Amino acid sequence: MITTIDDRKKWLGYALLTTIFWGIWGALIEIPEKNGFPATLGYTVWAFTMIPPCLFALYKIDWKIDFDSSSVIFGSLAGLLGAGGQLILFETLKLGPAYLVFPFISLSPVVTILLAIVFLGEKTSFKGWIGISLALISIPLLSYQEPNNGVTSGYLWIIFALMVFFAWGIQAYILRFANEDTKAESIFFYMTITGLILIPVAIGMTDFQQEINWGMSGLYSAAGIQILNAIGALSLVYAFRYGKAIVVSPMTNALAPVLTIILSLLLYSVIPHLFIVIGMILAVIASSLLGIEEETEDIAK
Repeated sequence: MITTIDDRKKWLGYALLTTIFWGIWGALIEIPEKNGFPATLGYTVWAFTMIPPCLFALYKIDWKIDFDSSSVIFGSLAGLLGAGGQLILFETLKLGPAYLVFPFISLSPVVTILLAIVFLGEKTSFKGWIGISLALISIPLLSYQEPNNGVTSGYLWIIFALMVFFAWGIQAYILRFANEDTKAESIFFYMTITGLILIPVAIGMTDFQQEINWGMSGLYSAAGIQILNAIGALSLVYAFRYGKAIVVSPMTNALAPVLTIILSLLLYSVIPHLFIVIGMILAVIASSLLGIEEETEDIAK
């Protein structure tokens, strides 16, 4: 894939777009579940909301989808790792407390960074590494939750959490790797297909004996909220097309929770824990360093 300087500058815009959509999504996602719409059915709704941005993306390339074996394999693998990781997370949270699970899996960008350095040869300056390091420190802090005396079911949750950790870290790497030879729109197409294929698994994980809210505050609000997630996923694929994995992954994973926390404060008057405040400060500093550093590098080129 050949990119121009103008193309390389696009990564920041798409990364920030992902941050905005995922940040808003994160602040609202609990609403349907609290209103009686299970998270597993929320996955099902999300899979269907991937269709509109997918159609938009395919329209942009005149419906010319890449059908070569490499595109199909890596596009589908990216989708399976992302969607499959989400389904495994549902089970993980049944076995282990959220205050341990989320900080654990939030460090998945470490996997992405290591793979990108080893296999893609990505590099950055000393200032860039400071930004990456601060972002990696901020992510688990932003994921901190107060212990609520949750009881773990042995150590199986650790194995499940590790599966999510590696799935999401490898997925981000594949998104960057696949973009070298496959159109971003084609990658998103295969991600959409694989997400839809896993719907029966999500439905099978749903407890239909509980009362389910199929009304405006349940099913329909989930659809309106999950479309934000879907659009954010599309813009993330574009961010990986034009930007480095070692920058895009930690930046988006650090900034989106910051926006979520700010919106939660405004909407629900939720006062963040000191750890989270520290994480927010570090995330903003890290993202500023990464954005400035990459822009400077583009100008130098």
